[in-house]
Amino acid sequence: MKVLATYSIKGGVGKTTTAVNLAQQAAASGSRVLLWDLDPQGAATFFVRVKPSVKGGADRLVSAAGSLAANIHATNDPAVHIVPADFSLRHLDLALDDTKHPTRRLAALLEPIADRYDVALLDCAPGITLTSEAVFGAADALIVPTIPTTLSERTLDQLTSFLSEHPPAPMVLPFASMLDRRKRLQRDIVEHLMATLRASCRPRSRIPASSSRWGSTDHRSPTSRPTVPQRWPISACGPTSPHESGADAAPRATTSVSSARTFPGCAFAIVGGSRRFAADRSATRR
Repeated sequence: MKVLATYSIKGGVGKTTTAVNLAQQAAASGSRVLLWDLDPQGAATFFVRVKPSVKGGADRLVSAAGSLAANIHATNDPAVHIVPADFSLRHLDLALDDTKHPTRRLAALLEPIADRYDVALLDCAPGITLTSEAVFGAADALIVPTIPTTLSERTLDQLTSFLSEHPPAPMVLPFASMLDRRKRLQRDIVEHLMATLRASCRPRSRIPASSSRWGSTDHRSPTSRPTVPQRWPISACGPTSPHESGADAAPRATTSVSSARTFPGCAFAIVGGSRRFAADRSATRR
């Protein structure tokens, strides 16, 4: 089982939308998917129409007697299961701090169910906390939605700096989220990020901007917007921008890359990536 986490220090960048859409896309390609909602807001839980509940709360979940299997729920998609979130997760840092190896605890919870799923997608809360470090210890890769703004770029720099100082680190796969090419500042920041990271991180598969896999077309659906015309460039959060329609939109969003890294058992490939943290961590993590 490969473990991917949608993570960013900054909030409101599209982590949950990315996680839920990637879960749907992986399931559509035949993968068995576990979506783990680690955000006390429970947005991913809400999207897939599951009751927000963690048996015994965060304390019991990460305790020595805790079990992830006891908290797994089915969704309307038979290939996608979820570990829901509730407000008890606001104390998850404190609960982890009481464990013997806090930064390894999430990985330890995932290990007993690793043969039941092809991919686990962790939807993380914003910030950088003890829970974040536990996510870093469990994840093979961090998928980092990055809005092309100065503050969002700054948090990406903070993340890569932190990981470089605390090895072993997961692979970091940032992508431009909520890009509006009408804004010169956003265009300039994307170009700067591309030059800095020397890669473009974009799912090879197109993530649909409209889906009924969760059995809902109302506001509870994670992707309730109209279907996106194929001429629009697609990011992991749907269309890069509704303002990019037109014949010249896709070529401007296309970047040549030299390599692609595929996660076995998952429905998508990340093109390029931040090679700074691309080392194989399997020997250290297991």
